[in-house]
Amino acid sequence: MINALVDRSSYPSLNDCVYLNQASLGLIGQPAVQSMHEFLDNTARHGNLRMTDEEEVGFFESLRQRGARLLNCHADQLAITASASELLGQLPFLIRPTSGSSIVAVATDFPAVTRPWIRYAAENDCSLRFVDDIATENLTDRLIDGIDSHTTVVAVSSVQFSTGSMVDVPRLCEACARAGARLVVDATQAAGILKVDSQRWKADAVVTSGYKWLGGHGGVALSAVSPSLLEQDPPLPGWFGINSPFDFEATSLHFAADARRFTQSTMSYISMAGLATALDHLMPLRESRLEAHSRRLSRRLIKGAHAHGWAPFRALEDPSASPHIVSLTHSELGVERATDALRRNRIVCGVRNGRIRISLAPYNNSVDIDALIDVLASI
Repeated sequence: MINALVDRSSYPSLNDCVYLNQASLGLIGQPAVQSMHEFLDNTARHGNLRMTDEEEVGFFESLRQRGARLLNCHADQLAITASASELLGQLPFLIRPTSGSSIVAVATDFPAVTRPWIRYAAENDCSLRFVDDIATENLTDRLIDGIDSHTTVVAVSSVQFSTGSMVDVPRLCEACARAGARLVVDATQAAGILKVDSQRWKADAVVTSGYKWLGGHGGVALSAVSPSLLEQDPPLPGWFGINSPFDFEATSLHFAADARRFTQSTMSYISMAGLATALDHLMPLRESRLEAHSRRLSRRLIKGAHAHGWAPFRALEDPSASPHIVSLTHSELGVERATDALRRNRIVCGVRNGRIRISLAPYNNSVDIDALIDVLASI
């Protein structure tokens, strides 16, 4: 028996289903939900009666400290935005690759990572070099092979959302440094289950949404930005990104010296309250323990699914395989038939790029895995 790492009663949805879809809209634990309710009831619904302008500015600081510990960066490098896309969309216009240069990305990466660079390349005479995520080849090797003397930027998710393929970010960073290229990493499918170390990675930006494995709700994201980016003015400035936003000086523009410059406006403070609590419960578990738990469940899943003709995109022993996202296909059965059977049995998985995607969380146990295998066996 592989037990859950957390109290399953904090997730009432588990009474009604087997949930194996944390990589999409993940379940939110009761402590975070309670914090969101308390903020709504005790503060938000009362407007400025319970939160002054000064308190609104200071409300960011507790999450900033927690986010800095999570991503291993200095607090003044931790940007808080309404979404990962909010910062990812500005990065091409902060880094500004030169005309004639090339940008390396993964062809099947999450569109929020690639689309800002596609637009920038089209308007600035740059080229996109898309690397394929091939099951039989190491993804980090393919990315490094795609870098040449014309490469100015590599933009990639550290864990690929549809296949679970994992990038060796420190090794990719070394290759970028040798070529003089900048590195942008979206860690949304890694943060909260794997170690995200922005100081070691030395990327220009490490971005993550505040939900999925972090255990929060949509409407907030965290990013570790490099000192060089802090020297750049945001191309999409908001009213909140200065030292004293409530001064309301409309005829001048003076950004905060630190990563607060990237916060654009009033945000979902309810989501911020929930995320702060979720991080308090998550971080004591330690990434090494979370990863080991996922790996044990993945091993059981892959072995059981293989007995019924289902194969993972990558073997778990593959250095490019992540422990917490398993993407399955069958040589004879269609994915639609399997997903229909899973839904009928109230087993919630994802379907991405023609594969069943199982994403594991600390609340999952071996009973969840065995239920999935039983359904696959019945098809």
